[in-house]
Amino acid sequence: MTRSTAAGIHPLDHLVLPTQDLDVARARLTSLGFVVAPTGVHPFGTENCCVFLADGTYLEPLAIGNEQAAIDAAAEDNVFVTRDRLYRESRGDEGFSAVVLATDNADADHVRYVEAGLSAGDTLSFSRAFTDTSGKSDMASFKLAFASASGATDAFLFVCQRINAPKVDRAALQAHPNGATGIVEVVAVGDQPAEQHRLISVALGDPAASGQGGAFHLPNATLSVLDPASFAARFGISAGLPTQLRFAAVVFAVRGINVVSRLLAANSIEHDIAGTDIVVQPASGQGAAFIFREIP
Repeated sequence: MTRSTAAGIHPLDHLVLPTQDLDVARARLTSLGFVVAPTGVHPFGTENCCVFLADGTYLEPLAIGNEQAAIDAAAEDNVFVTRDRLYRESRGDEGFSAVVLATDNADADHVRYVEAGLSAGDTLSFSRAFTDTSGKSDMASFKLAFASASGATDAFLFVCQRINAPKVDRAALQAHPNGATGIVEVVAVGDQPAEQHRLISVALGDPAASGQGGAFHLPNATLSVLDPASFAARFGISAGLPTQLRFAAVVFAVRGINVVSRLLAANSIEHDIAGTDIVVQPASGQGAAFIFREIP
């Protein structure tokens, strides 16, 4: 994946999808044709079971593994945990809370967010063990910096600097039966989308980015912001309750749309057709609409 410095437009790194139960998320994602990584445990009470894609991006289903540790972390102003709790209080335990961008300098991004009046709090550094499908483990270390509009609880953005990338083989984790190879678009909804453009452009590392037509072009994906009517018209599903900004859908590149259609039918997963896309509505363990698009 193309990674940027803090001075350029940041590429997409991963997406945070809160869920109540990782076992439910794992079962749902597996039924959608994804390979799901072993559970990863954070040192502040949360845990995940990620879906890694060949383009370097990934999904992070996130649950509370240790409630007391999460409470303690929030009390210590851990922004990652605090924002997760705010989201769950506002939207429930299933959803899509954050878009994460790759950076080479989280400290520089934090300074920019503070200067723009869009910082969500202090930076966060942490390490956790990463295990591949063969059981090989290594330590992964990260530094995060957070951006959010004032009073927003339904969505936030942050940058992730990978201080130490684990030396493990992800090939088996990226060989998905549904043929998914990457994320081509992330779609957000907002009642007044244009008001969110400044937050997104600053978070991306390019305050001059205009989001023309509601689309921000990252080096490896597009981030689109639609009003509820446009979202419903495009995907044939409701945008849900009113919101200042909420991430709502993920568009995946797949090798063959017929492969996806057959897999979903075999696993009794309800799905709809929107143009040439296959649309799967959110469900427990799948906090966003998933759209599958054939891209050779």
